[in-house]
Amino acid sequence: MNAEAQITATQAIAQTRLSVPSMRCAGCITKIEKGLSAVPGVIDARVNFTSKRVAVSHGVEVQIPLLVTSLRDLGFEAQPIDDGTVIDEHEESRALLRAMAVAGFAAMNIMLLSVSVWSGATGVIRDMFHWFSALIALPTVLYSGRPFFRSAWSVVRHGRTNMDVPITIGVVLVSGLSLYETITGGAHAYFDGAVMLLFFLLTGRWLDSVMRDRARDGVTALLRQSAPGALVVKPDGQTEWVGARDLAPGMRMLVAAGERLAADGLVEEGRSSFDLSLLTGESQPETVLPGSVVHAGTLNVSAPVTVRVTAAGADTAIADIARIMEEAAQTRSHYVRIADRAARYYAPAVHTLALSAFIGWMIMGAGWHQALMISAAVLIITCPCALGLAVPAAQIVAVGSLMRAGILVKDGSALERLAEADHVLLDKTGTLTLGRPEPVDIGMLDQRQKSVMMALARSSRHPLSQALRRSLEAEGIVAADISELVETPGEGLFAKYDGEVVSLGRADDTDAVTLASRLRIGNEPAIDIHFHDALRPQAAETIAALRKLGLEAAIISGDRAAAVAEVASELGIGARAGLSPKDKLDAITQFSAEGRKVLMVGDGLNDGPALAAGHVSMAPASASDAGQNAADAVWMGDGLMPVAIAIRAARATLRVVKENFVLAIGYNVIAVPLALAGMVTPLIAALAMSGSSIIVVGNALRLRSAAR
Repeated sequence: MNAEAQITATQAIAQTRLSVPSMRCAGCITKIEKGLSAVPGVIDARVNFTSKRVAVSHGVEVQIPLLVTSLRDLGFEAQPIDDGTVIDEHEESRALLRAMAVAGFAAMNIMLLSVSVWSGATGVIRDMFHWFSALIALPTVLYSGRPFFRSAWSVVRHGRTNMDVPITIGVVLVSGLSLYETITGGAHAYFDGAVMLLFFLLTGRWLDSVMRDRARDGVTALLRQSAPGALVVKPDGQTEWVGARDLAPGMRMLVAAGERLAADGLVEEGRSSFDLSLLTGESQPETVLPGSVVHAGTLNVSAPVTVRVTAAGADTAIADIARIMEEAAQTRSHYVRIADRAARYYAPAVHTLALSAFIGWMIMGAGWHQALMISAAVLIITCPCALGLAVPAAQIVAVGSLMRAGILVKDGSALERLAEADHVLLDKTGTLTLGRPEPVDIGMLDQRQKSVMMALARSSRHPLSQALRRSLEAEGIVAADISELVETPGEGLFAKYDGEVVSLGRADDTDAVTLASRLRIGNEPAIDIHFHDALRPQAAETIAALRKLGLEAAIISGDRAAAVAEVASELGIGARAGLSPKDKLDAITQFSAEGRKVLMVGDGLNDGPALAAGHVSMAPASASDAGQNAADAVWMGDGLMPVAIAIRAARATLRVVKENFVLAIGYNVIAVPLALAGMVTPLIAALAMSGSSIIVVGNALRLRSAAR
């Protein structure tokens, strides 16, 4: 593992990310965050329980070894990590699987040996089978119990506790009492209960670990999609292979057909088809031309191209997506905080209950052996694994399902807020429309006119000129030979062609809705080319789906009233036009004051304040950096339907979370009184506790298809 920590210093503030694999429960989250926040110079500490990592914001004077030492003092081993490093974090799952397999094999053998005892064997034969069971059980407990024993010891020696402490006490009590019974020739030994307890505990913990591995695998798979490097053209025309980490903006990459990109960039030379399914979910390759933006991880399908690097390493779009995915579980939602508070009081409560059970049964005349067995059953059966899994299990599965659908949710609380939304406000340009105006009547030009227009259009960065260039390049038009080219802001492009003045500029007499460019060649009549900014695919279907979900939709836009009215009429929704960023912010504030919970959907820099002010917000992947940073979720591809899909998935997640709480609480309401009443053996307690966790995880797995 790369031991370097990523530190981003901004205004004397740095951020360090640490891997803390020994986190076991919701109580660990609270201890880590509170403990690190108490370190002088630390501003904030946020735990991502899914990836077993903690992000620490601190002053630049705080050294990384101090953070690692502080965590060690809290009972947690930690290691700094690098954002760009791909780490195999499945070792915990493999270790749990090995321990579970040993416990399961031992449990089956001990159960077979116990059959004779249950059948009524007495005397020497019963004692012999107890000893055989002990010879299998005690080494198994020592090996398979290590995950719990290590965790319990690490917190106890620092004067703290977690849910593995009562588990350890319960296993040790049952094993110790069984060994005592065996040595003294007693009638009952519970070696089968101790080993079965470990088996079912390990099963639940392994399932949880595998589920978290799958969430992390999405990030790892994304990072691995980027090519390991690229063939770079040096200034002298020679080429050399450069690793992905050493690529820098401005370098020119030669990308062969069948090769993935190692960095983001702009196509400089060549025309090809790119498979963008990694980012958009669309299986149909997309044509790229000079000037097209391409991203790391996408696949060049058909022909070689030359790409100028614009972003590499941790600055690429794919790295940004990976960060969003990894942070998805970092901000804890309302329901997670409820589970956290419950788990925080678990250890003292269960120890009190177990002690009370022991004292109570001793007072009622039970022997110390029976009282200890009941106390052990209480310790085991009250493990809050199901409660701790209730929320994260549902959110992890839902976020994974949305990710596969091309929707990246930044944190678990966003799912809750999406589920609560009752009103949707949408920007127009770039949100309801694609924000890519395309010429609609370019076919009326002859080859000569197209050639002149191509020569002029490719020399400007104006959006309409770029749209003309793309359209003409798609037809294979070759630019005319022009001279004395001049671009005048607000007026257009001017040049000479065959001794005549040619120009491409604004058409003055178009109406308020239509976009148009005007081509002039000498004294020939001017030709106006009109443009249309098409609605996003599935825009009308999405509005209908939102209505079906009970949400009102409306447009708030800074665009012209006539242009906004045209889109609003086509979609059949209300609209407000000509709004400044402050006006949009005021509109959302007004809705909030009326008790509405607004989902704001926007893409531009001017939408940033509104996206941040909404109850929840979404932005397309084509949005500005400010828009993506302010939004709670980002979706890939051109379609608008992900907005409705995300809301449906969020509502389904909230239902499953509530069901999980009912299951977890209901289990304790039934199980704890039975254990206190002495009606549950340690074996039954193990089965019940593990069963509750498996039921909660199984219920959460129903969300695997939530984004369909």
